[in-house]
Amino acid sequence: MNVANLQLQGLYLAFAAINNALVAKGLLTREDVDRALRLAEQMALGDDRQVEHNPPPGRDAVAFPARLLALANNSASGEEILPFSELARLVGQTKHLDV
Repeated sequence: MNVANLQLQGLYLAFAAINNALVAKGLLTREDVDRALRLAEQMALGDDRQVEHNPPPGRDAVAFPARLLALANNSASGEEILPFSELARLVGQTKHLDV
């Protein structure tokens, strides 16, 4: 696997852990985090350049981080976050349900 992909996996998990810590400290609710991530996904997918110049798989790639982090947020329990492979699998299963 490409090293950059592994670095991105680590970055996504780091963001998921930070989001979880913000919720645990009471600074944000899971709903606040979910709204922010859904907004980011919609902004990415609604960008005219994305729609105009990017085929559906490319748009899915742009939306992947927000979708993965939203799933991590909504499936987190306490300090537990699902592994990246499980989160990525869930993104693939649910991407047609989102948006």
